[in-house]
Amino acid sequence: MSEILDVDLLDFEQGSSQQRRAVVDGVRRSLETGFVLTRHDLSEDLLDEAYGMLEAFFNSPLEDKQRWVRPGANGQTGYTGVLVETAASSDRPDWKEMLNWSTPIPAGHPLQRSFPQAYPDQVIPEDTVPGITKVLYEFHDTIAELQRRFLRVIAEGIGCHESFFDDMVRDGPTLTRAIRYPPMTEAPGDWENGGSGTGHVWAAEHGDINLITALPRSTAPGLQVLVDDEWVDAVAPDGQVIINTGIMLERLTNGQIPIGWHRVVADPSHAGERYSVVQFCHPRPWTVLAPVPSCCTPEQPQRFSAISAANALDEVLYEINLVEDARRV
Repeated sequence: MSEILDVDLLDFEQGSSQQRRAVVDGVRRSLETGFVLTRHDLSEDLLDEAYGMLEAFFNSPLEDKQRWVRPGANGQTGYTGVLVETAASSDRPDWKEMLNWSTPIPAGHPLQRSFPQAYPDQVIPEDTVPGITKVLYEFHDTIAELQRRFLRVIAEGIGCHESFFDDMVRDGPTLTRAIRYPPMTEAPGDWENGGSGTGHVWAAEHGDINLITALPRSTAPGLQVLVDDEWVDAVAPDGQVIINTGIMLERLTNGQIPIGWHRVVADPSHAGERYSVVQFCHPRPWTVLAPVPSCCTPEQPQRFSAISAANALDEVLYEINLVEDARRV
């Protein structure tokens, strides 16, 4: 079986040239699975504080949570209720609810003028949970910086300068998403007895659209990743983050770094809820996603045509059922 490796980002940034090469090599080999674990220097206290506030929000009355739905945002900010988002591979909506946010870019920024859908006015439930805005923005910025730093490792691994992704993700519409997976005992209809024989499916098999996704530790097991056609449990311990790859990175690397396929499954013996916070690192919408020359060879000719990041995202938002006036399911 291919192996998901554990690397140390700080060795790349602060170690010797030999340590740096070892991290690049380890990341490149691990991402053949679509996943890698990395140690980090994030504040565990900040993660605990964010989880506490998010739990308070998700446990508020439904009518209060629905105040924070932003019509027309297509799931890019504010609250999204259960049984809405649907994996592109499925026709059954996921059993989860979500709160989505980003850090606003300056008013009048050309990206916001050209791509207003990608940069909606942020909706954060400050009235429901006082103080949550400051914590969530700090959390978003901290994880976004971690992802920018990690992309430098990937850039070297694909034969580019370490700064290759820096400008691409600057002011990009990177999205942070808090997810509550309700107890399976509350699930309607066949969700209560759903699953594949290994547990109840909270979120069906899917790949992310973006470059990379960061997943710090969650409050309960459930994440499974697909490695060599087998589902493997994946847990981020304290002090580590799971990084998985998305569709946009697969296009840029001409398929040399594949999509990290994953799902979220509750063990039948687990009767409780699950919280997780994930962040999707996006390039700026006007980025042209075309394979980089270093990933195209006579043995591995160019597989993907060029497409803008904005158009690639729009297509996936429709496929996962988040376009409000064009629901697929």
